Amino acid sequence: MERVPVLKIGDILLVSIQIDMEDQVALQLQEDLAERIVATGVHGVIIDISALDIVDSFVGRTLATIASVSRVLDAETVVVGMRPAVAITLVELGLSLPGIRTALNVELGIEMLGSRPDDDELFDDEDESGAAAVTTP
Repeated sequence: MERVPVLKIGDILLVSIQIDMEDQVALQLQEDLAERIVATGVHGVIIDISALDIVDSFVGRTLATIASVSRVLDAETVVVGMRPAVAITLVELGLSLPGIRTALNVELGIEMLGSRPDDDELFDDEDESGAAAVTTP
């Protein structure tokens, strides 16, 4: 069985799916990602599906499950590169992909993960040196 490679880039895991997403491959990816999130302590996961022509209901549900598991492990998931036909199919299947943020490409996905709401709440001002000041209640 083929596996989808999971790359660590800074505080993000990058998954670029370049093979057919058979059910067993999707389940293995779910398990591999959960283990890598725990092992690396990253706070973001980007799943690039730009090479996929089709996302069936099983793969769609697996992506939603991956996002839920990642959130429990304190990592946010962004799916990038979704083709219009795939988006239409997911909507027609009634899959809303709860917990998954989407972006058009990897660059926008990285930007999205870099602007976590928690970070904005912690830092509100910069001092004269340009360093952010932590706000305490």
